[in-house]
Amino acid sequence: MVHETPLIAILVGGLGCAFVLGAIATRLRISPLVGYLLAGVLLGPFTPGFVADQHLASQLAEIGVILLMFGVGLHFSLTDLMSVKLIAIPGALAQIGVATLMGMGLAMAMGWGLGAGLVFGLALSVASTVVLLRTLQERRLMETKGGKIAIGWLVVEDMAMVLALVLLPALGDLMGGMGTPSLSKLGLTLAMTLGKVALFVALMLVGGRRLIPWILHLIAQTGSRELFRLAVLAVALGVAFGAAELFGVSFALGAFFAGMTLAESPLAHEAAEESLPLRDAFAVLFFVSVGMLFDWRIIIDHPLPLLGTLLIILVGKVVVAYALVRAFRHSEGTALTIAGGLAQIGEFSFILAAFGVDLGLLPPTGQSLILAGAILSILLNPLVFIGLQRMATRRQKKMATTTGVTEEAEAPAKATIAPVPTALTDHAIIIGYGRVGRLVGEALRADGGTPVLVVEEDTGVLEQLRALGQEVIAGNAAQPEVLSAANVEGARWLFVAVPNSFEAGQVVAQARKRNPQLDIIARAHTDAAVDHLRQHGASLVIMGEREIAQGMLDHAHGLRIPDPAPATNTPPDGAVAEAV
Repeated sequence: MVHETPLIAILVGGLGCAFVLGAIATRLRISPLVGYLLAGVLLGPFTPGFVADQHLASQLAEIGVILLMFGVGLHFSLTDLMSVKLIAIPGALAQIGVATLMGMGLAMAMGWGLGAGLVFGLALSVASTVVLLRTLQERRLMETKGGKIAIGWLVVEDMAMVLALVLLPALGDLMGGMGTPSLSKLGLTLAMTLGKVALFVALMLVGGRRLIPWILHLIAQTGSRELFRLAVLAVALGVAFGAAELFGVSFALGAFFAGMTLAESPLAHEAAEESLPLRDAFAVLFFVSVGMLFDWRIIIDHPLPLLGTLLIILVGKVVVAYALVRAFRHSEGTALTIAGGLAQIGEFSFILAAFGVDLGLLPPTGQSLILAGAILSILLNPLVFIGLQRMATRRQKKMATTTGVTEEAEAPAKATIAPVPTALTDHAIIIGYGRVGRLVGEALRADGGTPVLVVEEDTGVLEQLRALGQEVIAGNAAQPEVLSAANVEGARWLFVAVPNSFEAGQVVAQARKRNPQLDIIARAHTDAAVDHLRQHGASLVIMGEREIAQGMLDHAHGLRIPDPAPATNTPPDGAVAEAV
């Protein structure tokens, strides 16, 4: 029997090709996003062979955007949003305005009309939600000042694009399109749009902050993890869909506010953990769907307009965003974080381009340039970030040499600066200062018999520890230069308190190689992870669940839990890391 299975085909083809090409990209030490995009190009209509269903791919990609923004909202409180409003609102609006003018200038040079220039410029002004958040997550910048400003900037951009999509039909006739506007209709449309957006935000901040946590608490009390997972997905997708259908708000913005209303609940961590696997899978499909839109012939047919488009995205937007953030007296690191993250375009750009063509405002060539600009800017965005990092590194070193003063340890460039080696010996090293690491550190400091060194990436935690006089090293302990700076060779103990067993295994293996006599104590969540860490050289691996069970048995009957058999065929745990 022959079955029509376009949905299964896009899932199998998209995830399969993305896996293969992403693995190859990682092996070549480039971003796996490049592999995902190339997978989309292979599955698209402009290359020979199998062609996946683009319509289905774009809908699956929207699910990835929803879950991604929901996850961001879970870690971004209303307080965070209000704390960056003074720069995010004027900065985002000014950057949209300048980038739109640059796009209009390029459109005029190509002989297009005012309407085409406006749509083209708006499409080039707005960054991709998925790419920006992935950039921040990969570089662990979500909790930094620059990361929070970038997210607030993104929210303002989304709101502005919602208004643009609503107003474009009303402006179409004035600018040579097919609309039928009048000034009264334009004013009414603007008022209604602003009113609906304001009503949605008010409902989420007033009613949603009570209703959503209450619903999830009720489900959590049932004790069913499956039902709780289903409730999280239903809330994220349901609010996003309702926001779009009832209030004309984008899926991404609706999902962000859904997550933010839950952020202050004790269940926020559990909700983030349950949505993570699906979020990552559908985010990959987003990049595949983008790659499917790429028509390589635009490079041959219109090379100079394409070059101009890329210059606006990769140079013009970077310069404008950097200048705006510096004008608000933020550090160079913060400015570079925001500017580098905005050096690409994405999903809203595609929507604007298609909408402009439908309204008769944008010629098909303009849509092709926008799509090509999106693909190439996403491919080149990591290189832009690396270039900005190196620039900031050189400037920081120069400033430190000439004045002895450095800026706050916040920029993405800071991660590239070699950590200063510690002078401690016979000391305890704590890798990760979350819930477990904090308890270990407090106990060691209270004892006072052993010097303590903390290795951590979260800048907020590092600042707190420095304020307490605790010596720290900023960075990922899986990087050899970080372990070298921690003087593993001269240490007494190494406490590996990070929950991700893959990362922990790398730390343990490198530390054991450097110091065969080192006492290494690690944490784990499953028997397979225990076995994984022991094989890599851990002296002792403690699984929290076993210790809890043992405490219960000690209280009840003094029984002992038998030692687990070594896990041989079970893959190590840690693909989804607990936030500690």
